[in-house]
Amino acid sequence: MVRPKIPRSINFEPGTTYFKPAGIPLRNLEEVVLSFEEAEALKLKDVLGLGQTDCAKKMNVSQPTFFRILLVARKKVSEAITKGKAIKIEK
Repeated sequence: MVRPKIPRSINFEPGTTYFKPAGIPLRNLEEVVLSFEEAEALKLKDVLGLGQTDCAKKMNVSQPTFFRILLVARKKVSEAITKGKAIKIEK
């Protein structure tokens, strides 16, 4: 039996939910989907500069779980930048 997922605390809802490389029509792009919790992790750690323990507390998750969320988010954003993909942020 799978453990129930603990609700995460997300205080971030972006005004813009889509980013794409300039000059390339959207229909020609692959996209990477970034969840709100992944965007929140990036904001807390990389934009606000909080430590992982503080970030984990703010999101109501353990520090290892926060690290895994952050790792996945950074990989998705890096893939989009290096391979010229669009980034879609969704719940």
